[in-house]
Amino acid sequence: MTVDNALISKLEKLARLQLPPEQRQQLLGDLNAILEMVAKLNELDTEGVAPLTYISDAVFLGREDVVAKQVDREAALRNAPDQDGQYFKVPKVIDL
Repeated sequence: MTVDNALISKLEKLARLQLPPEQRQQLLGDLNAILEMVAKLNELDTEGVAPLTYISDAVFLGREDVVAKQVDREAALRNAPDQDGQYFKVPKVIDL
């Protein structure tokens, strides 16, 4: 597959772009170079190579998700500038 001016025009229309001629030519060359690199990768023998799931063999050693140092509702609302006994009251920020 090669990229030609017709494909560049279609991409411009889809992306709602208007490229100057020099940028169109640069894009044409860049896209064709990318396709050449992908075609080169297709030449490699990958027989017997397992699919790669992760880039590294590092194992995630995360901590357990444990609830700690909870603040009860009364203490949380104690210093609130405006509250109704259960929730913080804040000014409306979205106008629909």
